[in-house]
Amino acid sequence: MTGRPSAAGGDDGPEAVAARLTGRPVTGARRLSSALAEAELDDGRTVVVKRGDRAGAVRAEAAGLRWLAATGTVRVPAVHGQDGDWLVMDRVPAGRASAAAAERFGRDLAALHAAGAPAFGAPPPDGPEDATIGLAPMRNVPGTDWPRWYGEHRVLPYLRRAVDDGTVRTAEAAVVEQVVARLPELAGPAEPPARLHGDLWNGNVLWGADGHAWLIDPAAHGGHRETDLAMLQLFGCPHLDRVLTGYQDVAPLADGWADRVGLHQLFPLLVHAVLFGRGYAEQALAASRAALAR
Repeated sequence: MTGRPSAAGGDDGPEAVAARLTGRPVTGARRLSSALAEAELDDGRTVVVKRGDRAGAVRAEAAGLRWLAATGTVRVPAVHGQDGDWLVMDRVPAGRASAAAAERFGRDLAALHAAGAPAFGAPPPDGPEDATIGLAPMRNVPGTDWPRWYGEHRVLPYLRRAVDDGTVRTAEAAVVEQVVARLPELAGPAEPPARLHGDLWNGNVLWGADGHAWLIDPAAHGGHRETDLAMLQLFGCPHLDRVLTGYQDVAPLADGWADRVGLHQLFPLLVHAVLFGRGYAEQALAASRAALAR
């Protein structure tokens, strides 16, 4: 349920936002950062109140959480409402990662991907075309051919921005462009569009007190299922081997998938190069050279 816009144009504090979007009185609140707070409701529940840097980002996050939740597979916080640049959702009680939880997460992630999407690049229902991944813009433009779509709408926009910013040198960009040109032969067997979390690095995986992994902060869209798995591997994940075991038990990956991890990491590496600088650009170039050497 989406709450009514506030008379203050979205300038309420988190307590007022939580009360408005949950329909419950708030008994207390604490700020976690300038953009994040927790609010205690009168029925004993705790919700997270998040303020986005722009309304489109919050709308995309809310739509993404609902789209993932609709599959009944991976666990995501329930969304209570989105109002302008505010989002209110359940808090995930913290637990610890375990091998059993990781294997269960792998199976749930496989089921999420199998729920599918209308097209590569398809946004969630009610999600905007102009979304975000982290702090970077991300356009969801549907396509039917994954290699072409991945090159045109994921790799090249961030490569061009990195070149414009001076993070990637013009001569170096040719290496990535060669990968894009060869994507039809490098991409492996054709796969149907999967329902992706879209920003599945370890920081967006919460290990809940209920023994399950919970996913937050999606950049959800239709994509290739290996992209989520490659991003999960990019920054490490507790019990990653068990995650992959659980996944493969439900939906075995196509032959050669391990050789394509760097190819799928090219997109998040270029996003990070745009946001955080040269070190990630060098990793993207190394992944590109490795892909071309196959």
